[in-house]
Amino acid sequence: MRYPVPDLPPDRWRESVTEVEKSRFIVWLCHAPDVAAFERLLAEARRAHPNASHHCSTYIAGPPGEQNAIGFSDDGEPGGTAGRPMFQVLEGARLGQVGCVVTRYFGGTKLGTGGLARAYAQAVARGLEELPRREVVERTALRLKVDFAGEAEARAWLESHDVPVDAADYASDGVALTVGWPSDADVDLTPLEARLRGRLTLLDAP
Repeated sequence: MRYPVPDLPPDRWRESVTEVEKSRFIVWLCHAPDVAAFERLLAEARRAHPNASHHCSTYIAGPPGEQNAIGFSDDGEPGGTAGRPMFQVLEGARLGQVGCVVTRYFGGTKLGTGGLARAYAQAVARGLEELPRREVVERTALRLKVDFAGEAEARAWLESHDVPVDAADYASDGVALTVGWPSDADVDLTPLEARLRGRLTLLDAP
């Protein structure tokens, strides 16, 4: 599976501000490969804005469509007017590994439940417009056995096919390469086997 995630370093985030009827909505977005990364973002938002009316939040700490490592909170707003609309925007963008907090300063004008839901959703959508992204490729670990003479050729072929070598175990009769094969692609080593004149063995995954 391949999907976009925020292209942000650990413990860094992207901020944007939207105003609706004098209420200020500060959107915080981060890369959240796990729930702990999202929780650090939420703690930072609360630390930076201790006097804000609300810190509503949502996260998807996995691929798009993740069912377990997800969450959303209205943080005191009327039920269903903040966290869920925010989550639905992230879900609709088909983003994975993303955390989001919207810090709200109340401007004195009540928006109503429908207005609140639209305001939170629009704020997140605008924040996503400027969010840098990169692609994540889910991979399956495979081990390939080659002789010493074929190692450089095997590494070059794997690199040209976007298959990273994660480890190399050397023995007296050759080297076992642990590689990350894209999980959405069939394992076809026939071209590499031909280049190595048959000196290739697919071992069990570690």
